Amino acid sequence: MILRRIARPMLASWFVYNGVHAVTRPQEHLAAARAGTDLVGSRVATDTELTDKQLTLVVRAHGAAVALAGTTLALGVVPRTSALALAALNLPLAVVNEPLSNGPRPRSERTPEFVRAVGAIGAALIAGADYEGRPGVQWRIAQARKDLSTSAELAGKDAQMAVHAATDSVKDSGRRAARRAKKAVHATGV
Repeated sequence: MILRRIARPMLASWFVYNGVHAVTRPQEHLAAARAGTDLVGSRVATDTELTDKQLTLVVRAHGAAVALAGTTLALGVVPRTSALALAALNLPLAVVNEPLSNGPRPRSERTPEFVRAVGAIGAALIAGADYEGRPGVQWRIAQARKDLSTSAELAGKDAQMAVHAATDSVKDSGRRAARRAKKAVHATGV
């Protein structure tokens, strides 16, 4: 459908832009990444903290993954997988920018980023659920069960008809044999 060919690149452009931006300018993303690692560190109780160099590498790797998934979505290469990967990759951004708790950055900065991340996750999930007019796995399984059931019913009817035909054939053979025996008895005069 033409709509998919237009809409997917439009959706993917936002992800590609943000991914490339994170790769080329990781310093602008370090504050949010540090907040995320601090959040995880406080929940998991780790003694080691990532250095700025390590965190920069993580930001760049995350940005490259987002840009790659966005590019594959835009090109229509494994679009469902790409869209679901984008949804998963943007989940940490929504968690880091969650405005309901106190954080290192003001709530007024985090709220628009949170809303953007949640919207991007929703759009990616919708794109990931697009079967492109083809039936999904659940429908295919139900159809296979139905076909198997129909085949079994037909096989049962075929077997029943074969039994009836064999029974009728045996009855006919028995009648013919009885007629021949009767004729033979009459012919011999016994």
